[in-house]
Amino acid sequence: MSIIARINQLFSPPEPSGSLGVCLQQQALTFCSLEESKNAEFHRIEVFDNQYVNAFSQSKEKINLVGQCNIVLSAKQNQLVQVDKPKVPDEEINAAIKWQIKDLVSIAPDDMIVDYYDGPIMGAGLEKINVVCAAKSELLPIVESIHKDNCQIKTITVEEFAFTSLCPVEDDARLIVCQQPNEEILLIIVKNRELYFQRRLRGMATIATKSEDELSMGVIDSLSLEIQRSTDYFERQLKQAPIRSIEVLVPMPNEAFLARKLAENTNVPVNLFTMPEGFSEQREYAACIGATMLNSMEGSE
Repeated sequence: MSIIARINQLFSPPEPSGSLGVCLQQQALTFCSLEESKNAEFHRIEVFDNQYVNAFSQSKEKINLVGQCNIVLSAKQNQLVQVDKPKVPDEEINAAIKWQIKDLVSIAPDDMIVDYYDGPIMGAGLEKINVVCAAKSELLPIVESIHKDNCQIKTITVEEFAFTSLCPVEDDARLIVCQQPNEEILLIIVKNRELYFQRRLRGMATIATKSEDELSMGVIDSLSLEIQRSTDYFERQLKQAPIRSIEVLVPMPNEAFLARKLAENTNVPVNLFTMPEGFSEQREYAACIGATMLNSMEGSE
């Protein structure tokens, strides 16, 4: 280590300890705070009319915002599209894809913040990438409101990766039906703790309010159809081995009923998703719990 590096170490503030997951939802901010040698703390702050900055101001009065902070954007705060990978050097891809996706998203190129992750290699050697796009004008006030000396923003990601980080490393692929309160349902296929496939379903944000009879009158059939379409695409188009299980992470009173009914429409075992050890009672905080685990994943946004 050089002398300059040693001096910088002496006078630089220490890395904040602990991990903080913050999930921006349509009607709330949810927090999972993991401080060293302390139990996890969970908080929920209601958000009205997209006033996230005001909600963060309220949260600072109740929550000790410390540690490495990972922020999860809701599906309404980002747009996800798949495109052909630009044939440019890697360091120029982010600049190139802004113009490649400008007609596919509703955000102006000058206001875009983009990142991407690699998709599978398709037929004829055509390589796809998945592009995540968010509005800089919306994100900057949020980042500024949470940032302070003892809270270091490490990652801004999306729900797909937050849910993926909850999964163990397994060779078999699993399809997970996942949702956080008042958000749309996501279907993801995960293998070896890597995201292979994602689909966002619209029109099911209120599924938690449905009775068993209401779920049985079309909702479960619609969800089963989307699951079948997703597995067919994964196995036939991406030429992957069949998924071995379907798992449900939809925190609602009728979650077990939903899983049982989905099982009637498939030959694949359907189970309730098992949360990581110590978090079995916090299913409604799954996304922000997953955010605290992102640092151990590679390739997250």
